[in-house]
Amino acid sequence: MNKNDKLLTIGQFAAMHGINKKTLMWYDEIGLFTPASMNPENGYRCYTYRQSPILETILLLRELDVSIQDIQTFMKDRSAANLKDLLEEKITDLDRQITHLQAVRTTLCAHQQNMSTLLRMDISEICIVEKEQRCLVTVEVDQTTTFEQEVELITAETERYRLGRLHKASYGSMISVASLQSGCFDDYSRLFIEIPFLPYQAGLHIMPRGKYLRAFHKGEWDGIPNRYQEILAYAREHKLSLYGFAYESGINENVIDRIEDYIVQIEIPIAE
Repeated sequence: MNKNDKLLTIGQFAAMHGINKKTLMWYDEIGLFTPASMNPENGYRCYTYRQSPILETILLLRELDVSIQDIQTFMKDRSAANLKDLLEEKITDLDRQITHLQAVRTTLCAHQQNMSTLLRMDISEICIVEKEQRCLVTVEVDQTTTFEQEVELITAETERYRLGRLHKASYGSMISVASLQSGCFDDYSRLFIEIPFLPYQAGLHIMPRGKYLRAFHKGEWDGIPNRYQEILAYAREHKLSLYGFAYESGINENVIDRIEDYIVQIEIPIAE
C-alpha cells in the first residue's frame, strides 16, 4: 500500500499536525474536514497522509484568524484564485499588525530609554549628545492659545494620522532659539508629535541629525526660564552656536504624581 493511502488513527493524525484529537472531531462534526474513512466496527475516524495539505491549509487560515464560516465557504469552492485572494487579504492585515507592533515597540523603547536616563541622570548636568534625524508633526500655538485649544489641536492631529491611542506617539513643545536669545522664554510657537515610522512628507517638521545640547529641568514650569539662562550661558562659555528650536518633552509623567517631581528634557541643535 502506498504510504499516502495508509490509514492513520485520529490520534496519529492529530499528533502529526500538532493539534488535539478533539479539534479533528469538531471539524468533522461541523463538516469542515472529514476523515478518509470510519471504522464500521467501532466508529473510529481514520485519515490518510494525502489529507495533510488540506488540514494544514485550514490550520494556517485559523492561525490567521480567518473565521470558521469563511473557511467553510472557501472549502466548498477551493481554487488557486480563491486561496490567493484570501491570503492577499490576510497579508495586508498582517502588514498592518506588524506596523502597529513596530510602532508600539518603538514607543516602549523610548519609555525604556527615558527610565534609564532617569536612573543615571545628573539633573544639573548640561551635555552634548548625538541624535538622528526625526520627522515631527507640529501644530502652531502662541501665548493666547489655551490649554483646551492645545488639546483640541493635538487630538485633531492624532485622528488625522490615525494614532488611535496617545501612547503610540511622543509629545512635546518647541520654542525658537531666537526667542530664547532675546529673553522671551515663554514664546512657545509649536507643539510637536513624534509618530514612529512616519515617512517624510511635505508639511512635516524635520528635527535635524547632529549634535544637540541636552539639559533637564525638574519642578514647576515657572522655573524653566532660569534653566534656559543656564543653558545659554553654557553655550557661550563653550563657544557653541545654537540654532532652530529647543525641543521640550516630559520623560517621567508615567512614574510621578506631583508636579514638583516632573522632569522636562530640553534638546537644542548645535551648529557644526
